[in-house]
Amino acid sequence: MHIDLPKDVKIIIGTLENAGFEAYAVGGCVRDFILGRVPKDWDITTSAKPLEVKSLFRRTVDTGLKHGTITVLLGKEAYEVTTYRIDGTYEDSRHPSSVTFTPNLSEDLRRRDFTINAMAYNDREGLVDDFSGMEDIRLGIIRAVGNPEERFHEDALRILRAFRFAAQLGFRIEEETEKAARDLRETLGNISAERIRDEFTKLLLSPHPETLRSLYQCGISAVILPEFDRCMETDQKNPHHAYSVGEHTIRAIQNIREIDVAGESPENREAYGTIPSESEEDRKRFRYLRLAMLFHDMGKPACLTTDDEGIDHFYRHPDLSERMARTILKERLKEDNKTVDVVCSLVRYHDLKPKLDPGNIRKQISKIGKELFPLLFQVQRADILAQSDYQREEKLQYQDRFEEIYRQILEEGDCVSMQELAINGNDLIRDLNLKGGKEVGRILNELLDMVLGDPSLNERGFLLSKAQEMCGSADRKEEGS
Repeated sequence: MHIDLPKDVKIIIGTLENAGFEAYAVGGCVRDFILGRVPKDWDITTSAKPLEVKSLFRRTVDTGLKHGTITVLLGKEAYEVTTYRIDGTYEDSRHPSSVTFTPNLSEDLRRRDFTINAMAYNDREGLVDDFSGMEDIRLGIIRAVGNPEERFHEDALRILRAFRFAAQLGFRIEEETEKAARDLRETLGNISAERIRDEFTKLLLSPHPETLRSLYQCGISAVILPEFDRCMETDQKNPHHAYSVGEHTIRAIQNIREIDVAGESPENREAYGTIPSESEEDRKRFRYLRLAMLFHDMGKPACLTTDDEGIDHFYRHPDLSERMARTILKERLKEDNKTVDVVCSLVRYHDLKPKLDPGNIRKQISKIGKELFPLLFQVQRADILAQSDYQREEKLQYQDRFEEIYRQILEEGDCVSMQELAINGNDLIRDLNLKGGKEVGRILNELLDMVLGDPSLNERGFLLSKAQEMCGSADRKEEGS
């Protein structure tokens, strides 16, 4: 097999080989090229010791000298070059107690997590595949290198990584590897929240987020997100639902596809599937949406009530789901404030069903913020399509009309916020001799409420006149008291 190595990678490998050392591209970049994916990073492994690597290149960074890693800088790009090594015993489910450099490539590959990540390549030797990674790619299997229990004891995060790779690649986890993951799942408790978040989020954003079901079946979600287990175990005996809360959640997550965020037309969605967007903003929105669907019904198990006819209800579950999402996102997953705020707002309002008249919808836009509505509409459609067929057509017709009125409001430039009023607080202070403070705020809020009902009233002269009347009315009330 031939791999088309980037120019810089060829230069680094060639420089090391010309100095008498071995060097190969290794790991995920080799795997991704074989799979027809574009590698994000190209890592290089070599028989050269770290100081020998440093001596061969003009610009380097001591990224992890103790563990054999030097970053080589070529132009604006950075490449990690790591000496072949054997890891000592692992005492904390993450770090080896010692590292021994070795001249043997096979010994270095043996310490890696999965066979598909334990392949190396250079143009001189071709593909080095001592652990049958190519065969596992052909079979669509995630298999630990050697003894899976040993690999997971070395770094417990590899348990979650196995499921993440399965979700990203559409592979299945090999039986012994899955058994070891299940048996050692409690060791994930030794892993930092940030590392758990990174792997879990990659799984959630993958083409196969239904891998969440496997996390539940193997008892892994019970360690990292026990609230999801309670959703999986909560039935919904209600005509609007056909699945448990957890199964509904999985289907709702699947209904959020990156292509939707990237603006692809609905008729092309089935044809193209998930298409990664080049826009950073689109990727952020996709992340917000998938997280929102994960949490949107998480409060349901605690809100469950059953009426006399045996119908389940989940009153006020959006409020509890929002509180749970905020706690988990901030304290357990260590998400940034922007992500927490957007996701929690989507969770809070996911069941919003306003009366379908423009005035009422303008008030909702003013309350929630018009920027959130495009995301909220996707959340609501994903939710509807993950429910039963009962009244689905009526729900989608309502959704169509809701979105149509929203678009009309934006197209007509209707005022939907205090900032869009034709006057502001300074106008009231200057023209009406108000002193500011609560009185100004009260008047502006009353004017906004009036304009939300009838956007044609958003004219400076009219609003100042109404504000003058409000001041006079307030003065008369004060005199009467």
